[in-house]
Amino acid sequence: MTTPSSKAQGSGVPAATPDAAPDPAPTPSRRRWLILAVASAAQFLAVLDMIAVNIAFPAIGADFRSASTAELSWVLNAYTIVLAALLVPAGRLADGIGGRRSFLTGIALFGLASVACGAAPGLGTLIAARVVQGVAAAVLVPTSLSLALPAFPPRERATAVGVWTAVSAVAASAGPVAGGLLAALDWRWIFLVNPPVVLLAWVAGLRLLPRTGPVRIGPVRTGPARIGPTRTGPVPGERRRLDPLGTLLVLLGTGSLTTACVEAADWGYGAPATLGFLAVGLIAGALAVAHVRRHPDPVVDPALFRTRAFTAATLGLLSYFLAYAASILAATLLFTGAWGWPSARAGLAVTPWPLTVLVVSMLSGRIVRALGERTTAVVGGLCFAAGPVWWLLLAGGDGAHYAMEFMPGLVLTGIGAGLYQPVMFSAAGLLPARQLSLGSGVLMMSRQGGSALGVAALVMITGGAARPGLDALRAGWVFTAVTAALATVAGAALRTGVRVDPGENGGSGTDPLRHH
Repeated sequence: MTTPSSKAQGSGVPAATPDAAPDPAPTPSRRRWLILAVASAAQFLAVLDMIAVNIAFPAIGADFRSASTAELSWVLNAYTIVLAALLVPAGRLADGIGGRRSFLTGIALFGLASVACGAAPGLGTLIAARVVQGVAAAVLVPTSLSLALPAFPPRERATAVGVWTAVSAVAASAGPVAGGLLAALDWRWIFLVNPPVVLLAWVAGLRLLPRTGPVRIGPVRTGPARIGPTRTGPVPGERRRLDPLGTLLVLLGTGSLTTACVEAADWGYGAPATLGFLAVGLIAGALAVAHVRRHPDPVVDPALFRTRAFTAATLGLLSYFLAYAASILAATLLFTGAWGWPSARAGLAVTPWPLTVLVVSMLSGRIVRALGERTTAVVGGLCFAAGPVWWLLLAGGDGAHYAMEFMPGLVLTGIGAGLYQPVMFSAAGLLPARQLSLGSGVLMMSRQGGSALGVAALVMITGGAARPGLDALRAGWVFTAVTAALATVAGAALRTGVRVDPGENGGSGTDPLRHH
């Protein structure tokens, strides 16, 4: 990752400014794909460990028989809540200390936490180790994307994010299978298979990842569409300062809201604990917004959202993952509940979805170059919305005609996911290099928050029943169709992204999201 230098300014070559993400120095083709492979490995581990542990939950409970179900649930929830709460502060930290250093620290911590999980003698130790795993994953996920994106020229970034998205799809589809197989041996192997992969990724990252130093604030800029500090901001060349109060408010807000969403089904939607966490989250969120608008160098720079395309991507991913998470849960509940299928058959029945995501994601770069980002995102959102509409119209109560009643909807949503996600996550590439990890963290927080809210919404719609009826699931499909439609609207706003002044971004004078 390169930064502007005085040398460039005196050479007659237009120097990149802090207001646009400069194109990186040319990278050999083989090297940039290896960088993407290392970044994708981290994403794979973070997603796999979240899903595989869900499948192993009964086996873990059998080992800790004295623990209640509520206590055991924190083996799952501790990771999810900590990951969601720390994504933005961890992204800001990575921008401050350098993405390479942050990635290597995060992957090492993830490996050590995995060993601690696998060797945990008691439930308390296991939960504490899962908290550390969540911290490490929060460092890894936004940093992995911010390290991979600058290694690719703009015209290849949709392809790169498509591969990164495909890896997530593979992890999501492999999670139930891997969790079931490893739990059959011993649930501890779910964690103990991580260290060899971590060691390989750490060594590869040490050799391949570009060196990035602590970020310094660039020249002060003004103007409504600029990304960067205002005239009241830091002095040019000054090191990024800490924002402990802003970090605390972001942690408290996201952590409280995620906890309320995750625990609402068990605690009750009107329970004092649920309402209390919800209130704390909303108050902390409001205080965080007020704080970052006044702080000279806040944990989340409000100027990020002056890039309209980035704002559209943030809101679009939130809406999309509301639909995504609710759809997956609704499909599982239909197969195991209304249709009465065993878990193994239900797992196989969902497989066309991630397989379609995998194939389409790998082709997304070519599709984006042919159609453009806006059209690709709109088509993806519409395809995803068409899936639940198909189920609403055709899904019956016995599953006898799965191949015609349900599988086409899975394929439609898979196509939508494969088209929509790469384009929206690529919006992080609009940001200047000094904010890539923070921007990635914001997009990932939309993913995690949307997923938690989507599951909570579907549980509330179906009344929390383990075997909801077809009518309740149809109400859930209406919810997923509406939220997917909202994501489509956000995708349609991508073309109105920030304009870059002549001389920036290589002097193109064009919207970076449109320039391919």
